Amino acid sequence: MSGLYFHIPFCRQACTYCDFHFSTRRQQQPAMVAAIRQELQQRAPTGPTGQMKSIYLGGGTPSLLSLSQLESLLQAAQANFSVDPAAEITLEANPDDLSLPYLKQLRQLGVNRLSIGLQSFDDSHLQLMNRAHNARQSRQCLEWIRAAGFDNFTVDLIYGMPRQSPKHWEGQLAALAPFKPPHFSAYALTVEPRTVLAHQVARGTLPAPEEETVAAHFDYLQQWAAAQGYEHYELSNLALPGCRAVHNSAYWQGQPYLGLGPGAHSFDGKQRYANVASNPRYLKAIQEGQPTGTSEWLRPEDHLNEYLMTRLRLDEGFAWADLTERFGSRWAQFVRREAQKHLKAGRFQEAAGRLFIPAAWRFHSDGLAAELFALQPTA
Repeated sequence: MSGLYFHIPFCRQACTYCDFHFSTRRQQQPAMVAAIRQELQQRAPTGPTGQMKSIYLGGGTPSLLSLSQLESLLQAAQANFSVDPAAEITLEANPDDLSLPYLKQLRQLGVNRLSIGLQSFDDSHLQLMNRAHNARQSRQCLEWIRAAGFDNFTVDLIYGMPRQSPKHWEGQLAALAPFKPPHFSAYALTVEPRTVLAHQVARGTLPAPEEETVAAHFDYLQQWAAAQGYEHYELSNLALPGCRAVHNSAYWQGQPYLGLGPGAHSFDGKQRYANVASNPRYLKAIQEGQPTGTSEWLRPEDHLNEYLMTRLRLDEGFAWADLTERFGSRWAQFVRREAQKHLKAGRFQEAAGRLFIPAAWRFHSDGLAAELFALQPTA
């Protein structure tokens, strides 16, 4: 399975918590779309082989592109790759960019899945995050999405906001419930370096998220989602049966993908490629026919660590047989030894030949996965 990712590096305004590559200066938007098309044509001959099972337009804010610009990118994908007729084609969008006519036109272009950056149903939180939409627009766009005929869509919510009580988070999920999205992502607010939020916390303008409160939000999320019929299949992602994200699931399963645009990443199974996270430098490289980024060969231990990190965020964890086949018995024995103390403490569980993290410990998934990391397998 292979996927294609377009990074659209423009936003209407800067969210306080975001550390993705973007620019609010959109004068070069037409030139950027043309450059991404050119990069696609340049890299297609050495890109992933086989059918593309997913196309994902992310960013940034892809819904800022005109319909003709979006169409040109999708046409370029079809012209340069074999795209599965049933491929999942996702567009990230913000509520303030959407209208019912626009949504209907997106469907005509072939977009069959939407990822909506709601983040909150609370206007005060949206203002704190410097989002461009309000809670009314959040509700309105979800109604339009259904009216436009989209059966497959996901929404983003953020918990662990400054001074957010457990009751407030319960209210956010209650606000989501009537819309019953097939999929949603719930992210704990993270204070990333060099963001506005990081400066606010450093200055004392806002308090840092309290782990105890964030953990309580996560625990309620698990309970609520189960009661609503959602599968909490990945640490931050929840889906109704049969509605898991194809594109992101391929990432978590270590499948190859091609990323296009400034700041985009690619992976061919052995080598990782990162495009330069600078709009001017990216455009210059494309115009001069130069490489747009840098590549890195991953060491066996790097592959293993990424495998452990991504698989242990999944509810199913990983199969010992799969780990052994991919990395060999020596690495598998090393991981098994490292996992023993956590198995005894109940932080890991085994069943049907798989190692996974039980619900009571899933909030700590990333830290527990890191406990298994190693630079060298021991004798």
